[in-house]
Amino acid sequence: MKAYVFPGQGAQFTGMGKDLYENSEIAREMFEKANEILGFRITDIMFEGTAEELKETKVTQPAVFLHSVILAKTLDNFTPEMVAGHSLGEFSALVANGTLAFEDALKLVSQRALAMQKACEIKPSTMAAVLGLEDAIVEQVCNEIDGVVVAANYNCPGQLVISGETTAVEKACEALKEAGAKRALILPVGGAFHSPMMEPAREELAAAIEATTFNQPICPVYQNVTAAAVNDPNEIKKNLILQLTAPVKWTQSVQQMIADGASLFTEVGPGKVLVGLIKKINKEAETHSA
Repeated sequence: MKAYVFPGQGAQFTGMGKDLYENSEIAREMFEKANEILGFRITDIMFEGTAEELKETKVTQPAVFLHSVILAKTLDNFTPEMVAGHSLGEFSALVANGTLAFEDALKLVSQRALAMQKACEIKPSTMAAVLGLEDAIVEQVCNEIDGVVVAANYNCPGQLVISGETTAVEKACEALKEAGAKRALILPVGGAFHSPMMEPAREELAAAIEATTFNQPICPVYQNVTAAAVNDPNEIKKNLILQLTAPVKWTQSVQQMIADGASLFTEVGPGKVLVGLIKKINKEAETHSA
């Protein structure tokens, strides 16, 4: 079975999508529509902007989403039998399987980015990558730290990202190194994504998601929150709302997709981060970058 996967924030690069714009009429139309919806020329920043300009959350999230969705639209024989996206990438996956219309998804992604930005400004918070420890040990150490710090991204075996209040994350990093982590390093992110610190953003986004039409998908989406195949539009909606404060179960999602018959994973979007993670989750998996 053909599985298509879509990257999240962090995959962006200067010049992303420029070749699509120049070589495809469909891509050009979609990019111009996006400029109109967002109210600024995101294409200028994507094609010519600095890394610093691209890193702004209100730019990054729509930029990665646009690159993924427009690339998928221009692929030959794009017939997904299962889809999944890492964090923000779940919105791209939901356009790919027909759950969300392109315009609706872009509006939600833009609102998500702004809501997350606001939530980040309420209290100092951050994320850290923990390498070389079992998930259960990382979870246990986080539970023992005073303050908010939780497992946020289960990326692949031996790579887990934690998220929470800055001081709690810093304390957890020290404790995790003592527990045998090869590395525990603070990431250059705007705040504590996929943690309780995102509750104000979740509430804000919930209203926007509730007001959006979710269609019957053409194939299941393996959602971050459940790591299971979901076909029901109401369940997809509910999981998408929970996603901001819940962990991204990427390892578990990929394992479940393989168990359900995924034979080829194609990453659609900027970079090759997910292809790398999938190979670490299962080295036998066949992967491809669109």
